[in-house]
Amino acid sequence: MASLARIRSAVPRRMHLARAIQTAADTTQLQRDAHHSEPFTVRLHEDSFRGYRTDTPSLDVEVTKENLLKWYKNMVVIRRTEQAADALYKQKLIRGFCHLAIGQEAISVGIDSATTFEDKIISSYRTHPFVILRGGTIKSLIGELLGRVCGVSKGKGGSMHVFTEAFQGGHGIVGAQVPLGAGLAFAQKYLGKKTATFTMYGDGASNQGQVFEAFNMAKLWNLPCIFVCENNKYGMGTSAERSSSNTEYYTRGDKIPGIQVNGMDIIAVHQASKWAKDWVVNDKGPLLVEFVTYRYAGHSMSDPGTTYRTREEIQRMRSTQDPIRGLQRYISEWGLASEEDLKAIDKEAKAEVDAAVEEAKASPFPDEKELWTDIYSAGTEPPFMRGREREEVFHYSQL
Repeated sequence: MASLARIRSAVPRRMHLARAIQTAADTTQLQRDAHHSEPFTVRLHEDSFRGYRTDTPSLDVEVTKENLLKWYKNMVVIRRTEQAADALYKQKLIRGFCHLAIGQEAISVGIDSATTFEDKIISSYRTHPFVILRGGTIKSLIGELLGRVCGVSKGKGGSMHVFTEAFQGGHGIVGAQVPLGAGLAFAQKYLGKKTATFTMYGDGASNQGQVFEAFNMAKLWNLPCIFVCENNKYGMGTSAERSSSNTEYYTRGDKIPGIQVNGMDIIAVHQASKWAKDWVVNDKGPLLVEFVTYRYAGHSMSDPGTTYRTREEIQRMRSTQDPIRGLQRYISEWGLASEEDLKAIDKEAKAEVDAAVEEAKASPFPDEKELWTDIYSAGTEPPFMRGREREEVFHYSQL
């Protein structure tokens, strides 16, 4: 290991002459007075986007008071829910793996704001927000984490396997959802639907061979697939610079164009997602979108998150680039809501999450017979199924 360290230190650092992407959460400027009942225009920071083989989205974005307040409430609810999950895990009420998205709320809310439930979204396992945003409830999410009947996957999937009719999961194998996403996009094209698939993965999965295979097939067949890299700077405990020779993930699609986006500014995420959807539904083929973001917690609940980065780094990101605080500043400075109004939203979100937690905790655990259901779709089960041992046999006539 010492010799490896010497080799690493001997390799000269790459010099980046291009301007870096902006990752502040509050650099968007009001163009004219904000309007309370009609759309108005704001301008994103000039370094909110970078492009590869393509132009970038417009910096001028039309927003409304209604949408900004909705995005704010959604992000606050998501953070409160993730904080509740953190507390429940520490109480040992949630077991197994649990990956929180605290700090990355702008990405899920921004993508959802630019899509409909007809579009497809598939991701890995840091996906709790999409349950709330796309047809599920806080109770059904918390119930799933607790392994209860009210859970969105009937209490049998846990944190890593959550689904709704409008969210295709929730997948535990690193990178394995990327070819599945390409398959969803193939189905959309085959059926002639003018919809998009957002296929999400992290910087930690970006070097998987199956990711590049999916890129190739998507480009070969001109699929309406948006490959979304959530670059939160660390794959588990390894920084992007230590794991990837090219950390500009939006350029790694070869002939597939890409854009890099400030993933900490909800307005930039919304604009990029809207632009990306327009790209693929207009038969321009697949697109790579890299959202540069940051997670405050560790990779999972078993990771303190401070052995490979400093507490000062985390605190600096929390205090200067928080996506919720950034949107809060916009709403306040543009005169759309008072500090008291925003505090009321936060209080309401906390009460909503607290109530959902108690309801989920009151839900029972699944019956033992549920172990054998959902292996096959209803009505297609074989006569019997063998369990862990030869003697353990379940006959479906018992259901």
